[in-house]
Amino acid sequence: MIAHLRGTLIEKHPNQVVIEAGGVGYDVQIPISTYTSLPDTGTSVALRIHTHVREDTLALFGFASAEEKVVFERLISVTGIGPKLANTVLSGLPTLNLIAAIRNSDIQQLVRIPGVGKKTAERIVLELKDKLPGIEVEGKLGMALEAGGSFSPLERDVISALQNLGCSRLSAEDAVRKAKERHTEESFEPFFRAALALVR
Repeated sequence: MIAHLRGTLIEKHPNQVVIEAGGVGYDVQIPISTYTSLPDTGTSVALRIHTHVREDTLALFGFASAEEKVVFERLISVTGIGPKLANTVLSGLPTLNLIAAIRNSDIQQLVRIPGVGKKTAERIVLELKDKLPGIEVEGKLGMALEAGGSFSPLERDVISALQNLGCSRLSAEDAVRKAKERHTEESFEPFFRAALALVR
C-alpha cells in the first residue's frame, strides 16, 4: 500500500494532481485544502497517501497534512460515505473547522457542504463525535475558530464556496472583506458573486 508519495508535481487541479516519482506519474485525488498548499508545477512535492482498493478500482487520495488524512479516514468509516464524498466534505470546510463542527454537533454547518444532507450530517456527528478528540490539533483549532470568528455565517459560507472553486483561504477571506465594504447583500448568491469578482 502506498502511504507517502514524494516526487515532481507535473499537474495540479483543485481536485487532482499528477506526481512523477521514479519515472511513473501517479494520479492523486486531493481536497481543496491540500490544493491551496501546493507549490508550483515542476517543483518537488510530498503528500500523505490513502490507497483505496476495491475489486475494480485502485485510487490514491493525497493530503498535505496528517490532520486531513486522519479526518478523511475517519469519514470513510462512516456508514454510506465513500472516498469521493469524504473528499468533498474535506473540501467544504477547512479541516480544523470541520473537526469543530463535528465535535459541536453543528448539523447546519455540515449540511452546507455540497452532497451532505441532514441524515448524512447526523451520521457523521453520531459516528465521529467521540473519535476526533484524539487528533492533536487543540491549539490550532482554537486559533482557527478565533480567526473565523470575525465572519458572519453568510460570509463563512461564501468563503467556503470560493475555496471549493479553488481559491486559497486567504484570498477568499480577503475577497469577502472587500465585498462587505462595497455591498450590503443579505443573501448568499449576490454576495458570493460580488466576492468572486474581487478574488485576486
